[in-house]
Amino acid sequence: MNINEIFYSIQGEGKWTGLPNIFVRVTGCNLRCSYCDTKYAYYDGKEMSINEILDHIDKYPCKHVCITGGEPLLQHDTTDLISAFIKRNYKISLETNGSINIENIVNKKSLIISLDVKCPSSNMHEKMNLENISLLRKDDQLKIIIQNNEDYNYAKKIIKKYEPICHVFFQPVWTTNPKNLAGWILSDGLNVRLGLQIHKMIWGDTKGV
Repeated sequence: MNINEIFYSIQGEGKWTGLPNIFVRVTGCNLRCSYCDTKYAYYDGKEMSINEILDHIDKYPCKHVCITGGEPLLQHDTTDLISAFIKRNYKISLETNGSINIENIVNKKSLIISLDVKCPSSNMHEKMNLENISLLRKDDQLKIIIQNNEDYNYAKKIIKKYEPICHVFFQPVWTTNPKNLAGWILSDGLNVRLGLQIHKMIWGDTKGV
């Protein structure tokens, strides 16, 4: 597999927020979101076997693993990596950008699928496979990245149409004021969670944390 970085930190997003996690960031992404904060993962990386990855993460005192990117589902070995983690009793979260069908991984236990939906400000919203939302299970999570009121209204329509059964996070683009998004959610009485990137609050917009 082509791996950009492996590091141990605090999960800053979603239902595992605040928990120590081992992050395995794969190289390569099929999208080019306007606000992307991991452009360094588009191309940079090194080849590692699944056994090398397992040996690397074994040194950390942690059983929560987040597979992220880039886009992990572009690499064919990702499903085998998930299976290898499960065999070693790791709890796994896989972050995927919402453009690739997730049918091949929704049957895996001990795996949380963290599915993004990109809104218009990303310039990638037309590349979304929105039917993925109907495949999400109760313990999975849906994360919608929001930069402005247009994005927010777009996100509301998605939630109304697909009625996801999983945890739903509305997450403001980093550097935008979260008070605006919080106010919109409260005004409309939406049953969603405001997601904040606490790792960036702690360490800033820095690689490897």
